[in-house]
Amino acid sequence: MAPELEPRPDHASYLDSWLRVLADDKRAIFQAAAHAQRAVAYLHGLQPTVSEEREAA
Repeated sequence: MAPELEPRPDHASYLDSWLRVLADDKRAIFQAAAHAQRAVAYLHGLQPTVSEEREAA
């Protein structure tokens, strides 16, 4: 999966929507960061442990 390097027309509107959210709710960035952290923790939890990888090898 490679990131898209070329600007697209919807990039500006995406950023604009976030700027509006942040202007209206000063805590939105902290809530978004907390949700992102929970998503990362969940995804890390799906990864096999070192012992599980050794058993599979």
